[in-house]
Amino acid sequence: MKVIIDTNGFMIPVQFGVDIFEELKRLGFNEFFVPEAVIFEIENLIKREKGSDRIAAKVARSMMDRCERIPATGPADDVILRLAKEMEAAVLTNDFGLKRRLTEKGIQTISLRQKNRLDLV
Repeated sequence: MKVIIDTNGFMIPVQFGVDIFEELKRLGFNEFFVPEAVIFEIENLIKREKGSDRIAAKVARSMMDRCERIPATGPADDVILRLAKEMEAAVLTNDFGLKRRLTEKGIQTISLRQKNRLDLV
């Protein structure tokens, strides 16, 4: 099964100590995707942030190598919404607004639960 990973999904390992790839595999996902819009957001976080947020963004950048990159630019949430529908993929995100938009479109979402595991919403 396919999953698109949002910017804050990539931040989970540093912020909460959860291995997102192991958790996604446990849930049955084996194809990981990252849109260029998310890569752009993470690169901006590295330039703009300091401290733990910057470290989380650098770790996120290194984890993107385990994902297939999708050439899609624009506002990240809009890109993710469009791609998830086109690809019939789930989305890993903790962004409340994006989760609401995805749910309204019938797209499966994955979020952090109890700060120690991922779960389907």
